[in-house]
Amino acid sequence: MTANDLINFETEIANLFNAAQIRAPIHLYYGNEAQMIDLFRDVRPEDWVCCSWRSHYQCLLKGVPPEKVREEILAGHSISLCFPEYRVVSSAIVGGILPIAVGIAMGIKRRGETARVHCFMGDMTAETGIAHECLKYSHNHQLPIRFIVEDNGKSVCTDTREAWRQPALTCEQTPHPMVVHYQYQTKYPHAGAGVRVQF
Repeated sequence: MTANDLINFETEIANLFNAAQIRAPIHLYYGNEAQMIDLFRDVRPEDWVCCSWRSHYQCLLKGVPPEKVREEILAGHSISLCFPEYRVVSSAIVGGILPIAVGIAMGIKRRGETARVHCFMGDMTAETGIAHECLKYSHNHQLPIRFIVEDNGKSVCTDTREAWRQPALTCEQTPHPMVVHYQYQTKYPHAGAGVRVQF
């Protein structure tokens, strides 16, 4: 899947949403296609991908057919896409996917499997207590997991660094071998596609 494939998919979803064809919230990506494609070079078929409410790109890059992803989004499941047969799960609860990802990683280790978990979170989630606890537990138990902080500088409409009164995220100030951090700017708002839709 190319960057243009990803962008075209999100553009189609944005148009469908703005035409009131999706009767539920959507969270769109844009501007991080190169980073996502690069990250997925380390994701194998047997690996698990755990996401928050913004997960269209992860599903597509993990191999879920675009028509299946589109069908679930049209059914109103954009923010909770789960395809266990492709080893993709997500949660729309802030921080909710983190302990699930840690549990999957613990199960992999206990069974002696070679799979890994790749857990995505936003920059504001990365500053919550649950993120620090899950990272500490995973590090201390040497679990097969990496945490990926997707930093668009915002939590909904709030500037993350301003909210915490710190010039950089914790993962920027204190890098950790289990954490990957990247920054991007998106053209879309936190939810929706830029047009107020009345159903």
